[in-house]
Amino acid sequence: MTQILDSLPSDQSEPTLCCYTNATSKMQIVRVTNICDWYFERVVFPGQRLMFEAVPEAQLEIHTGMMASAILSDTIPCERLMVDPRDQAPWEKQISSDLEGKESVAVSAVA
Repeated sequence: MTQILDSLPSDQSEPTLCCYTNATSKMQIVRVTNICDWYFERVVFPGQRLMFEAVPEAQLEIHTGMMASAILSDTIPCERLMVDPRDQAPWEKQISSDLEGKESVAVSAVA
């Protein structure tokens, strides 16, 4: 998957395909902030699935939108969001691994 506007710096390790799904009823802003010389930020609407490339050491911050503000609600290591690009439904494996040992996680399968 090519990201024309947000390509990873060339000195970073090999990028991996990641999947995040907003399973909440609120709009979210997701952003990676811990990779030098790289800016990645997207709006993810309720029920929307976001596929993106990132290095395994990246951290995805989830900011949940409120009226005229956003609150940092979670930080997920991108290595937990990695999927195999050859997989038919990569988000299903991601969901089952994210739900282990957690009461509430902002990922879910969307038909």
